[in-house]
Amino acid sequence: MSKAAQGQPTSMTDIGAAAAGGLYDASNEHDACGVGFVAHIKGQRAHSIVKQGLKILENLDHRGAVGADKLMGDGAGNLIQIPDEYFRAEMAAVGIDLPPPGEYGVGQIFLPKEHASRLACEQELERAVKAEGQVLLGWRDVPVDREMPMSPTVRAKEPVLRQIFIGRG
Repeated sequence: MSKAAQGQPTSMTDIGAAAAGGLYDASNEHDACGVGFVAHIKGQRAHSIVKQGLKILENLDHRGAVGADKLMGDGAGNLIQIPDEYFRAEMAAVGIDLPPPGEYGVGQIFLPKEHASRLACEQELERAVKAEGQVLLGWRDVPVDREMPMSPTVRAKEPVLRQIFIGRG
C-alpha cells in the first residue's frame, strides 16, 4: 500500500496528509544500536549526569563510532536539559535578557565556514522564526577547543557552530 493510500505524507510539503495521518511512518523503524540513558529520578540537574553520559559514549566505541580515521567520530553526543543559568549569564554578557525558563528554546546550528553562505543560512532561519510567529532573541557563538586533536580531513569540513535563541511569539 502506498504512503498516500495510508494517509502518510509523500513529500516534505504534503501538509494535508501529515495533518490527516500524522507524522509517524513505520518504515522508519530500525534498531538503535548503542543508546544510553542517564537521568536523575527526580529531574534534578547535575554535572555528574553529563559526565556519566560522556562515559556511555566512550563505552560505545564497539558500535562503529570511529572509522579508519581514529580522530573522526560519528557525531554522537548528549541530549541535555537547557542549562538556563549558564545561558542566562552568557547572553546577559552580550546584552540579551532571556525570558523565564520554558519560555525560550535553543537550536544548535551547524553552519558553512564561507561567510556569505553562513549569512544566507542565518537569514533564512531568522525568516522562518518570524514566519512561525516566534521571536528571535539572538545568536551565540559556541566556544570550540582548537587544541582538540582533529584530522586534517575533519578540520577542513568543520562547520561553524552557533546557537539560535528563540522566544515565544
